[in-house]
Amino acid sequence: MRDSLEPVAEVDSSNADAGKTRKRPRPGERRLQILQVLAEMLQNPKGERVTTAALAAKIQVSEAALYRHFASKAQMFEGLISFIEQTVFGLINQINQKEESGLAQARSILQMLLFFAEKNPGMTRVLLGDALLQEDDRLQERISQVLDRVEASLKQALRIAQSQGGSWAQINQDEVSIRAALLMSFVLGRWHRFARSGFKRLPTEASDISLRILLSE
Repeated sequence: MRDSLEPVAEVDSSNADAGKTRKRPRPGERRLQILQVLAEMLQNPKGERVTTAALAAKIQVSEAALYRHFASKAQMFEGLISFIEQTVFGLINQINQKEESGLAQARSILQMLLFFAEKNPGMTRVLLGDALLQEDDRLQERISQVLDRVEASLKQALRIAQSQGGSWAQINQDEVSIRAALLMSFVLGRWHRFARSGFKRLPTEASDISLRILLSE
């Protein structure tokens, strides 16, 4: 997990002097801790649904305490989706600024998507939507919008490659769209295999060779 979702440290009060109480989290820390623990619980290979009761027990607070920070469980998932969105598109922007080649942009974006899932198994279940199946329908719509934006970023990278000459200059606009969808399908397939294997089959396995084939002309 990235630093913004690091677990919140609590003061160990087991040996504290009488009258001392556990240090209260600073404003915002408990909210981040809830998201961190929710993401960790989603890493369960069995893919079981996370309830607010189980989440509260894991954090050792009451369910009422959770709802002081989030109006609903759907809002907690929205927090995870926002984290995914900010992280992924922040990295895509960095890639686009660093790489002039359209093909290099596409390759780096694909590698980043695979690596992000590998390092964040719980987030992978959110990206795939299976963690959202019994939740608010708008969450599925929100994650679909995120994935559509990612595909649009891949399409833009391929359009740059098309404009830079070489063999890609012969590809028409319709084929660019088809190839972007194909690349997104590859990523989703790797994510699905990762989740289906109980997070054992890594998304980045032999990814260099796979991407070389997919981005060749």
